[in-house]
Amino acid sequence: MAPEALSGTSVDASLRLRASWERSRHLEVPPDEVPPVYSAAVDVDPLFVESGRTVLADLRSTLAGEAVGVMLTDATGLVLQRFLDDAAMHRSLDRVHLAPGFSYAEAHAGTNGLGLAIADRAPSLVRGPEHYVESLREYTCAAAPVLDPRTGDVAGTVNLTTWSRSSSGLLLALATTAARSTSALMLARSGGASALGQTRTTTQGAAPPAPAAPRGQVYRVVPARAAGSADPCTSLPWATAVEQLERALLAGRTVALAGEAGSGKTALVASARRRAQLRGTLLAARAPGPGEVSAWLAAWTPVLHEEGACIVVSGASSLPAWAADQLAGLLGAARRGDGTPQPCVLTEHDASALPPPLAALVDVVLEVPPLRERPEDVLPLAEHFARAHRHHDVGFTPAAAQALRSAPWPGGATQLRQVVQAASARTDLVDVRHLPADFAAKSRRSLGRLEALERDEIVRALAVPGTTVAQAAERLGISRATVYRRISSYGIEVPGR
Repeated sequence: MAPEALSGTSVDASLRLRASWERSRHLEVPPDEVPPVYSAAVDVDPLFVESGRTVLADLRSTLAGEAVGVMLTDATGLVLQRFLDDAAMHRSLDRVHLAPGFSYAEAHAGTNGLGLAIADRAPSLVRGPEHYVESLREYTCAAAPVLDPRTGDVAGTVNLTTWSRSSSGLLLALATTAARSTSALMLARSGGASALGQTRTTTQGAAPPAPAAPRGQVYRVVPARAAGSADPCTSLPWATAVEQLERALLAGRTVALAGEAGSGKTALVASARRRAQLRGTLLAARAPGPGEVSAWLAAWTPVLHEEGACIVVSGASSLPAWAADQLAGLLGAARRGDGTPQPCVLTEHDASALPPPLAALVDVVLEVPPLRERPEDVLPLAEHFARAHRHHDVGFTPAAAQALRSAPWPGGATQLRQVVQAASARTDLVDVRHLPADFAAKSRRSLGRLEALERDEIVRALAVPGTTVAQAAERLGISRATVYRRISSYGIEVPGR
């Protein structure tokens, strides 16, 4: 029975199920029974496994005596652990290979709860006849993805399976709560900051946070002046990338732009279009959370049919599988007035992360050079960002300019903009003392928390105009010899020396 025939299923859930069935047919999944796809050795993050085991052990005690299988899987759909008390359910799940070591990815088991949760990166409930494989239709499966709080990637899933004749009203809520608890426990045990929802500005020595799953941003229209009346970036790597993209857009190609977060992928598109003298809407759409995809698609995809429009879609690798299928269909069907394909750009950290339906549309893959490989672009960009923020020119002292040029910029142009805006809000002439403290340090060794605090205090003391090392030592309450040792150890650049 196809999912279209089912009643009591929401429109979005029905859409996801239909897309999953289509993928199962395309993958030629056997419709009668699940083939045993087994792996004896897997490489899994121990933090995820141990955190998941702790949460599922508590959940198992809550479900004691119930015919519910509680399972933890990895990000590929491989069952890692299974907790189950009911003997009949135990034997039944063994017969369909829903057991540790076996894979329940969509490619192997067709439409099922945990496979769908991984494909769509969203909590999923698949009831009896909604399963693609006939032997699974006596079960109801609820699964929710566990997001690694350090990266935002799917670490695995929590899956609950019971008989299809049983009440399943709370099953999905239990799976979702357990998945969130696992993610929270991973964060607590790692002692690190969460990448999800993190918005603080990172400084020179810190790795940038992984991009958080965006919420609420549907799209933004990028005006023709996005990169200024003239592109502030003039380095050879940037100019080469602009020229290559210009040729691709003029030819109506679909381009995949690969580059680090903050490298300026959308700005590159704006520059290439201005160089090509292309008019029309440039629209940047960033993939939303799983529950917002339908509204997201409905809001901006009509622009695909505007003459001269160019669409930039970023983060498509985080889209649910059904949405990637639908988006690929919309982009593939978009045409310009003369019947040629409407140019579009897909941006990712790595082009290989694009979902297969979208990857199939790509004609050209271009690499966007990171800012640290374009030091000659740093100061012009800084001046551009400061001018846009203050609405007049802002200067940079030679020391500040050198500090900005020598920074590694792990967050790219986005990080540079944040640093410059914070500094230019305080002055019309930015000096080193207006920058984050570690911009005055040349040391690249990893510092402990106390070392970083000590270094920052020394930098702040030395950054006061006219301050000598002896005066800084007196202000800090330590000896001058100690300050000199710390300057050498931390690689601090003393202003004026």
